[in-house]
Amino acid sequence: MLNLTDITVRLGGRTILDGATAKLPPKSRVGLIGRNGAGKTTLVKVIAGTLEPDTGQADMPRGSRLGYIAQEAPHGDATPFETVLAADTERAALMHESETSHDPDRLGEIHERLNAIDAHSAPSRAARILVGLGFDEAAQHSPLDTFSGGWKMRVALAALLFSQPDLLLLDEPSNHLDLEAVLWLEDFLKSYPATIVLVSHERDFLNNVVDHILHLERGKLWLYPGGYDSFERQRAERQAQIASARAKQQAEREKLQDYVARNSARASTAKQAQSRAKALAKMQPIAELVDDPSLSFDFPSSAELRPPLITLDLASVGYGDKPILSRLNLRLDPDDRIALLGRNGNGKTTLARLLAAQLTPMDGAMNASGKMRVGYFTQYQVEELDSDETPLQHMALLMKGATPGAVRSQLGRFGFSGDKAITKVGKLSGGERARLALALITRDAPHMLILDEPTNHLDVDAREALIQALNAYSGAVVIVSHDRHMLEMTADRLVLVDAGTAKEFDGSLDDYIAFVLAKDASDTAKEVSKLNKKDARRAAAEAREASQSLRKAAKAAEDQLAKLNAERSAIDRAMFDPPSADAALSKLTMTDLMKRRAEVEAKIETAEAAWMEASEALEAIAA
Repeated sequence: MLNLTDITVRLGGRTILDGATAKLPPKSRVGLIGRNGAGKTTLVKVIAGTLEPDTGQADMPRGSRLGYIAQEAPHGDATPFETVLAADTERAALMHESETSHDPDRLGEIHERLNAIDAHSAPSRAARILVGLGFDEAAQHSPLDTFSGGWKMRVALAALLFSQPDLLLLDEPSNHLDLEAVLWLEDFLKSYPATIVLVSHERDFLNNVVDHILHLERGKLWLYPGGYDSFERQRAERQAQIASARAKQQAEREKLQDYVARNSARASTAKQAQSRAKALAKMQPIAELVDDPSLSFDFPSSAELRPPLITLDLASVGYGDKPILSRLNLRLDPDDRIALLGRNGNGKTTLARLLAAQLTPMDGAMNASGKMRVGYFTQYQVEELDSDETPLQHMALLMKGATPGAVRSQLGRFGFSGDKAITKVGKLSGGERARLALALITRDAPHMLILDEPTNHLDVDAREALIQALNAYSGAVVIVSHDRHMLEMTADRLVLVDAGTAKEFDGSLDDYIAFVLAKDASDTAKEVSKLNKKDARRAAAEAREASQSLRKAAKAAEDQLAKLNAERSAIDRAMFDPPSADAALSKLTMTDLMKRRAEVEAKIETAEAAWMEASEALEAIAA
């Protein structure tokens, strides 16, 4: 059981949690929800003990173990498999002691305890978790530093799940996962034997995993039984009751005020008027329902183009001279709603970039309407927004020549009106920054939207608003998302990106989910069985040794990309914001800056190709 008692947290002069109180049942699976900025992560940190509240406390039964993912991803030469096994600190300590102790009595105690905690099944359990989160056998035995930040966070999640704490704290665990890994995690959590507190904004995930919803609103907590859909029904009933109570209270208030006004001056009724005045003063106002008028998405529609917008005919696309996807045959029409499915790393983003004309076909043909405009959204655009600039400044920079009214009108479509338009980006929530990025990419009324994980920073209400806006949008939509509810409500065509190509998936999203779960069960059984073969470790060791030079090449290319991207950003500042630019660059003419930028772009393309070549060679060795 977890008891949250009168927790108050003030940060920067603002009250985040205000006497938050709740009692969670033992072994419950609780979904912690609330609007962006409501204080969910703050509450999780209080529960985890990493943030001291101003008042109140979070209590657990004595001796309970709590598990929470740290902000910093694991790194170093250790492998994911080693990192996950080490997460069971008792087992790791006993295993180490068993190899160093020479005391027969102590060794007997050690092995008795190892048997008690089922330590010998740990390797297969660790492998099963890693496979479920997308790590094949070769990846499990590769150094952590060969993985991206998102994959390292998957390792951190795997280690947390493996450690089996009595209270499992998960703060948006699906943000770094693809749909396939989310499905596995959902299945894992449904059978988790202890208490879970899960922060998530995904309706299906919450509906399928949790048995209670803990709603954080205006610093207070309300606990509802059931999943998310049940919570929405109960909240709607509660809101109706609140609205009715407010109406009755207002009528009573007006009645009292009228009586006091008419009878205070009359001696015969002065006492009654005074009594009613006291009742009026003591009447506590009923809280208004939360209503956020800035929660807005409104995609501008452009003049309709004749179909098709894009056709791919046996096209291939990749980086350098290495194709990632081949034999692509696809047609997109103005009214299409397409979801790209497949595990991360299979090429969904590569296909999205091809459709957005950021990549050109290496082979075959791609034909696109010459008048077509595309709005392409990625998480990188959210992360690269200038924290010191305002939404108005960002939009004005991209809408050069447009009137101030037109600039503000486009911002207003996405809830940035009044003071919000001149608030620095650094003070905006993650959801607000995502809305700003969507406003920026749709400034010229595109004929097609390509959205790569658009919901990562959005709460449930914002996701619903985005779904409604997409369904009202008149152009084509291509979406990559691990949010099943989003896909179900917006997509009518499914394209599976797998095995080096992309093909229409013949079936519904439910059919695809069943296909994934069946395939994952088979893959997990195969991968775990490999652990029983002695030559598996020997092969992994040989692969690590053979791949050392390739890892160095990949790291060198990655470092070069970082430097080149920084150089490109510096040139962009010199082109568009000379006062903040590097002194040497600010002296160059616009022509020279454009020329230098083109040179840097070419180097970036070469470095990306080198990185891809080294990465694919590493995968070939691992296979």
